[in-house]
Amino acid sequence: MTSSTFVPPLGLGTFRLTGQTVIDSVASGLALGYRAIDTAQIYGNEAEIGQAVAESGVSRDDLFLTTKIWTDNLGRARLAASLRESLDKLRTDRVDLTLIHWPSPGSAVPLAETLALLMDARAQGLTRAIGVSNFPVALLQHAIDIVGAQNIATNQIELHPYLQSRRLTAFAAEHGVHITSYMTLGYGKLLQDPHIQIIAGETGATAAQVTLAWAMQRGFSVIPSSTRRENLASNLAAPEVRLSEEQMARIDALERAERLVDPQGLAPRWD
Repeated sequence: MTSSTFVPPLGLGTFRLTGQTVIDSVASGLALGYRAIDTAQIYGNEAEIGQAVAESGVSRDDLFLTTKIWTDNLGRARLAASLRESLDKLRTDRVDLTLIHWPSPGSAVPLAETLALLMDARAQGLTRAIGVSNFPVALLQHAIDIVGAQNIATNQIELHPYLQSRRLTAFAAEHGVHITSYMTLGYGKLLQDPHIQIIAGETGATAAQVTLAWAMQRGFSVIPSSTRRENLASNLAAPEVRLSEEQMARIDALERAERLVDPQGLAPRWD
């Protein structure tokens, strides 16, 4: 199974959702038909997601759960233990995908050490696959050199029509590494873009559906989040929207290198 067929094209994101808000979002999402859920240790919501999943009645075998190892836990002393803590919170014996959330700041923990630990966690059955997040070309190349592209299920990056990271996505495609887009709707900015709105009118879709469909037609997975049931349902229908090559090109033309997530002290040197 290749990485591009392993990672579902559409999942439910949970960034910035905590407490009852994330419980309600995940419960609604599962009831509507979402089967992929994306979380992270730093989100502080794994336990609530575990509760929502347990109460949903959806079989664990039907779900695709992703979590991400925080930078404090990338070394030998913490990675496996922190992943087991995540599993306990999620009320499961394994996740489907475990990512390095951000590169180790200042390379404090060698990438080779973290990847070896993740490969070991996979061998132990704690995760079905491993991958990376927020890795630019140089770091993705380094990861490939260490474990091989076939062992990197995805690189999850900020990607939307205003920030298309074409050098990175082309490099990933060349090496067979799948891309997962986060912040695909650009904190909602894309929903107000007149070019997106015109295409929405042409297709009879919503601006959100058009933006998500653009990313998926480019071969990327998407993980939009919402606290509103109607938006969750609408996003879930995005794969049904088909954009023409001319419409895709008009969205491609919106590139303006607008990065929305660039945390000081965490962000690597971007391409």
